Amino acid sequence: MPMPPMKRVLLKLSGEVLMGDGPFGIDPDFVMELAEEVKRAKETGLEICLVIGGGNIFRGMAGAARGMDRAQADYMGMLATVMNALAMQNALEQIGVPTRVQSAIQMDQVCEPVIRRRAERHLEKGRIVIFAAGVGAPYFTTDSGAALRAAEMRCDALLKGTSVDGVYSADPKQDPNAQRFDTVTYDRVLADNLKVMDASAVALCRDNDIPIVVFSIREKGNLARVLSGEGVQTIVENRK
Repeated sequence: MPMPPMKRVLLKLSGEVLMGDGPFGIDPDFVMELAEEVKRAKETGLEICLVIGGGNIFRGMAGAARGMDRAQADYMGMLATVMNALAMQNALEQIGVPTRVQSAIQMDQVCEPVIRRRAERHLEKGRIVIFAAGVGAPYFTTDSGAALRAAEMRCDALLKGTSVDGVYSADPKQDPNAQRFDTVTYDRVLADNLKVMDASAVALCRDNDIPIVVFSIREKGNLARVLSGEGVQTIVENRK
């Protein structure tokens, strides 16, 4: 399916993707593969922002479910996203891609604070900007953080790299008859609870008319194929 014209995109990766085939943590070899994917996408002329979840290290919701204070658990999850952002920055810079990390929780010794105009300047200079620590407040997911940054940075699309190749009517791992959508509306995603992203993130993209492109990041070279219109993906957008 042809992609809409894009100059600037935000790529959202789940933290679990950084585990590779491991049970938890960060697999440096797989992070390097992801960095190569991002580099190839950048070489097409795109300006790229990144948001990475923290579920490979710590997930706030899981901590809260086991009795932790929810706000405290969410802050721990935010710190996990900073660790992932630094790992991705290291991999990108090892292959010659200048990268800056901006954190919604200020920690000047390891990264910059989130400053929109500074991020704009980094992108104009050809750098990749990784936004970490979500929105800087508990009770919001990194999906919401990704949608917020995509709107703030005026991105043409939010690309969500997952372990599946699009949006399905049901979990394809559980239901062999699940139907994959080529396109689907934001309202259908919300009404049918299709689990693309959390509801607040989908609503924010809908209200700002930012298409959500869902694709598998685990297939080598797939990001570049999706951007060229040759890959398999689902586009979530307003009805034309």
